[in-house]
Amino acid sequence: MQIIRTSIPDVLLFEPEVFGDERGWFCESFRQDIFEQHAGCHRFVQDNESFSRYGVVRGLHYQKPPHVQGKLVRVIRGEVLDVAVDIRKGSPTFGHHTAQLLNESNRRMMWIPPGFAHGFAVLSQTAVFSYKCTDYYAPSHDAGIRWNDPAIGIEWSVPESEIRLSDKDLHHPMLHEIEGIVLDA
Repeated sequence: MQIIRTSIPDVLLFEPEVFGDERGWFCESFRQDIFEQHAGCHRFVQDNESFSRYGVVRGLHYQKPPHVQGKLVRVIRGEVLDVAVDIRKGSPTFGHHTAQLLNESNRRMMWIPPGFAHGFAVLSQTAVFSYKCTDYYAPSHDAGIRWNDPAIGIEWSVPESEIRLSDKDLHHPMLHEIEGIVLDA
């Protein structure tokens, strides 16, 4: 498993080694010991999967304390631009984002620690997206940031005229309107 650092030190890419021959391929998609060695000890309690079409942008989502979530995300089919935005109060990278291509060919997984907002844009005709979460979905703590906040400056790699959003995602507040996340020590 190759570990790739991003522009935000706590956000990591995990790239599995793939073994293939004329029969097909095999890879170890997750190992707790390797994950903990690089990302720390986190317990995953919920797995989610979504199907989306080209141009769909989902996000930027997060959960407020005490139900903040870390996410280990990957693409099963297709390709997405995956984005993590640091919203940890007092962080030197607060408001910064990293955007990474995840697809069925590179099989990369992105670790998005608690205290980050997360979103993705579908770049292929369709995509199946899977993610492990460190806390359960808590509707009363669900929150978001506007996908096109100029203070964050995400280039989604989809023409704006072709971006499709939920009504909820269209109306999230801007970054300067939210309280940053304070994580328990």
